[in-house]
Amino acid sequence: MLEFLPDAVRTVLAFLVVLGVLIFFHELGHYLAARWRGVHVDVFSIGFGRAIARWTDRQGTEWRIAWIPLGGYVKLHGQIPLGDTPEPETENLRPGRTFHDKPVGDRAIIVAAGPIANFVLAAVLFAGLYATHGVPRGMTTLTAVAPGSAAEQAGLRPGDSLLALDGQRVTRFDQVQRHIQPRAGQPVAVRLEREGRELTLIVVPGVRPGSEGQPVGVLGVQGGQGRFERLDPLRASVAGVVQVWEMSAATLVGLWEMITGQRSARDLGGPIRIAEVSGEAAGLGLVPLVNLMALLSISLALLNLFPIPLLDGGHLLFYAAEALRGRPLPPRAMEAGFRIGFALLVCLFVFATWNDIAHGGIGRWVSGLLG
Repeated sequence: MLEFLPDAVRTVLAFLVVLGVLIFFHELGHYLAARWRGVHVDVFSIGFGRAIARWTDRQGTEWRIAWIPLGGYVKLHGQIPLGDTPEPETENLRPGRTFHDKPVGDRAIIVAAGPIANFVLAAVLFAGLYATHGVPRGMTTLTAVAPGSAAEQAGLRPGDSLLALDGQRVTRFDQVQRHIQPRAGQPVAVRLEREGRELTLIVVPGVRPGSEGQPVGVLGVQGGQGRFERLDPLRASVAGVVQVWEMSAATLVGLWEMITGQRSARDLGGPIRIAEVSGEAAGLGLVPLVNLMALLSISLALLNLFPIPLLDGGHLLFYAAEALRGRPLPPRAMEAGFRIGFALLVCLFVFATWNDIAHGGIGRWVSGLLG
């Protein structure tokens, strides 16, 4: 898929397609929830800046496609508090259909609907893959064990199927990697299946060469390609929901390991890395691209649920405080929160972008130029 295009063109196109789909469904969640709770939607925009196409539907919502395709938004009717609304706009307000006229519960539903839509999109994409391409089976079967590695010393052999690590079930090789990497030099109980019987071995992961300053654990094994089993629509739907739950939990665990120093923060990526990975996935075919889109949809949902002002999670935090107090927070407190949230997001963006440049394809390209 798109492998006939130059790498740079394929990367940009894949990034715009992936980002556009994720943002559209996120904003669609806000839009549908607003319609459900009786709030009029003034504008539904994909992209920022000047509109290159626009039309108005029968409900009076203006739909836009803007020329900067790096985001999008839904403008809810009366979303600006009435005290801050210019007089001409106040005259055109629709009674009973403004956002701030609604109870705090309705506003929370509308805000939470964006991340929920991304979770639903991920589940649907996974279910579609499992029903058409198949769900991976036997992905933790070892095909090779490196001589002298921690795995060989513990008695692991090619053909062993890993079932659980420290009591946590594993079904994919990336789960094995995530469990082992932060545990260099620490004993790990490995439950496996060998020739029809189950065994438990204790493995002490070695240190990946070059990571001595911040050790990364390795076993010295290779995982198999596995096989794919197509599921009927019902089983595929259930498997899609389970996959979203497991990937969400794994993402949060990985983030916590970064915060506590158990895992390198180099794994945190930003828009440049997303673009690079999107281009690589598009070059491999439709299935890897759809799988990547589902994973990014989960990440976008989780990011927006973080209790940081300016994000959906920050708004939900304010609404929770309003529900407890019986009245909204003071405007000065909310303004201070939004400023802090903006600063946090800027720092996160700069750090992730630096990671992308320093440790991604751009960094390798610069290193090549410098020899």
